[in-house]
Amino acid sequence: MRLDKYLKVTRLIKRRTIANEACDAGKVLVNDKIARASYDVKVGDIITINMGQKLVKVEVLNVTEYVKKEEAAENYRVIS
Repeated sequence: MRLDKYLKVTRLIKRRTIANEACDAGKVLVNDKIARASYDVKVGDIITINMGQKLVKVEVLNVTEYVKKEEAAENYRVIS
């Protein structure tokens, strides 16, 4: 699954266009490397999102195309 879509599906970022813009601006890292929106997310990847004052680091536990709102947080584990 594309990185921008994964961020939207898991609700780490609210909208896919915002996720895409964050990737283009270099604010999203995967395994400590700047990632493009088209990066193929895999289980075990470490995603770091830098949004201004807030830094979110998560580990990918599951990659699914559709997730209910209540189950979105089950697809990742917050590291810091």
